[in-house]
Amino acid sequence: MISVKNLVKTFGGIRAVDGASMTIAEGSITGLIGPNGAGKTTLFNVVAGVYQPDAGQVMLGGDDITGLPPHELFHRGLLRTFQIAHEFGSLTVRENLMMVPSPQAGENLLNVWLRPRRIRTEEHSIAQKANDVLDFLQLAGLADEYAGNLSGGQKKLLELGRTMMVDARIVFLDEVGAGVNRTLLKTIGDAILRLNRERGYTFCMIEHDMDFIARLCAPVIVMAEGSVLAQGTAKEVKANPQVIEAYLGTGSRHRKQRA
Repeated sequence: MISVKNLVKTFGGIRAVDGASMTIAEGSITGLIGPNGAGKTTLFNVVAGVYQPDAGQVMLGGDDITGLPPHELFHRGLLRTFQIAHEFGSLTVRENLMMVPSPQAGENLLNVWLRPRRIRTEEHSIAQKANDVLDFLQLAGLADEYAGNLSGGQKKLLELGRTMMVDARIVFLDEVGAGVNRTLLKTIGDAILRLNRERGYTFCMIEHDMDFIARLCAPVIVMAEGSVLAQGTAKEVKANPQVIEAYLGTGSRHRKQRA
């Protein structure tokens, strides 16, 4: 689904991503882990078009998407969520979902005057889809609540729901479990598994909770100092001496190998 080859991104001479290469198989839930500063979120941002890479290539299927802006990637089915949820707080939960599909007939002022029936029909269809998503995520009881009033975990569920309003091919989840209580985290995990198994979603997720990673992800890719350090099952990477060294903060062996 995704192939990243020798990706490089620098900030002021610091290589946040340093020749990283990885593949994300279609239909997988791939975990991306590593110590703070490993370059995980920067890699996400480059793949998702937020940052332009300094070198390297990103392929989506057979298409070169290197450097394409987020709105173009959105229409190709590549979506991402953020560690801090980006909800529209003054809109209801349902309205947050309904505004995702694009383009919509109601966005054209002429249609308001010339095609009101088309707009009503389309809005009804989108509202029904939003209601289906809310039922799926167990958020139906909050449909008319302002999104700004949701808890942190509920906002993460809402972000996941927004990816369900379009035909997503692959979704990048940035610390979907951060700041979420254990009950909601299980709900989020269940939703991700169902989307993967029942609807064929491909996921790549950054996460620090290794129990959550072990439950959902295969394979698990480990980054350190901007590059890929190891890959395997959660059990394998947890037992990898280089991974242990990177998390302990010594990193001397890895630095010497790259020097």
